[in-house]
Amino acid sequence: MKDVGTLVSGIEYKFGRLMEQHHLQRTDNLKLIAEIKELKQTLSEQKNIIMQLEEKIKILKIAKTLETKEGNVEAKLKINELVREIDKCIGLLNT
Repeated sequence: MKDVGTLVSGIEYKFGRLMEQHHLQRTDNLKLIAEIKELKQTLSEQKNIIMQLEEKIKILKIAKTLETKEGNVEAKLKINELVREIDKCIGLLNT
């Protein structure tokens, strides 16, 4: 009987430790899920910032082209390109 009691005690101890480890792993998992969510949000915000900055770079390049006298042809090409893009957007809005 003593051996069975010892075995049961050992099983209970191991089960308790497993439950403890399970709880810790579950807590860590929830923390990591929250961190992933936060990082995805940050990534999305960073992508939006990058897109806005790229748009500003385009505008600055166009403005710089318009400033120089040598870039008149380039400026006209850029303006025509922008007008075509605007026309495409208007066309998409009308459909």
